[in-house]
Amino acid sequence: MPMINYVEFFSGCLGGVAGVLVGQPFDTVKVRLQTQSGTSLYRGVWHCLTSIVKNESPRGLFKGMSSPLLGLSFINAIVFGVQAQVITFLGRETTYTHFISGAFAGAVQCVICAPMELAKTQMQVQGIGKKAKKSDNMYKSSIDCIKKIYKSHGMKGCYKGMTLTLMRETPAFGCYFASYDILTSTVLLVDKTETYQLGTILKMMLSGGIAGILSWVITYPFDVLKSRLQADHFENSKYKGTIDCLKKGIEKEGPRLLYRGLNSTIIRAFPVNAATFAVVQVSTQYFYKKKNGYP
Repeated sequence: MPMINYVEFFSGCLGGVAGVLVGQPFDTVKVRLQTQSGTSLYRGVWHCLTSIVKNESPRGLFKGMSSPLLGLSFINAIVFGVQAQVITFLGRETTYTHFISGAFAGAVQCVICAPMELAKTQMQVQGIGKKAKKSDNMYKSSIDCIKKIYKSHGMKGCYKGMTLTLMRETPAFGCYFASYDILTSTVLLVDKTETYQLGTILKMMLSGGIAGILSWVITYPFDVLKSRLQADHFENSKYKGTIDCLKKGIEKEGPRLLYRGLNSTIIRAFPVNAATFAVVQVSTQYFYKKKNGYP
């Protein structure tokens, strides 16, 4: 059992790093599109992307990356480690047990995910339309952001958006692992004992990418509201809470608000989750082989 925890933990870390490096620019675009209101600054995904590069330099696309780079490696370790433990506890691998174990793992990692995404979002929306100058920014880094929020608003401030994070992550990770299992075991018939084969890796990447897209599509409205709440200023806040955020958003911008930025999220979800699952699976097999004495 300890070796299982170690393997899944370390493999999840590696998968998380791969996912962040691939997806951070798309995530910045997604957050910018989700949080703009009134007169739209960005007309769409491409316009947002090129505007950030033009006005803020390419570094603008990677604002707030330190938080997810540190956090997501740890989060992925929790997700894949807990999911594997729950599967072992349940005693069998079925689509149902993959959903239950994924949902449980998704809920557990929210303890880390919520403050991490708060810091990332606050970093991503500061200095919009300006060349990156650290002296002009309220927060110097994601860690500095969390420190200042904690100092001024306590632990409660650091968990702003926690309820919406739980509402997003719990069903999302259930869908994530269940759909990946269906795709690899039923549709593409992946041989998980031969993950070093190029054909197998490509199948795992395809399955991971599709699973990532599905998990986002079913929970996306929660993510929009979470981004709006977490991007809101702590002083002179526009929103009193989740319901107030939803009500004001719908009244001002209509139901389409809940799917703003979905295109960039789907574009990002495929490569990020393709990379994540492939790295996790290959790494897992490698460490299990080492454990059992195989080269």
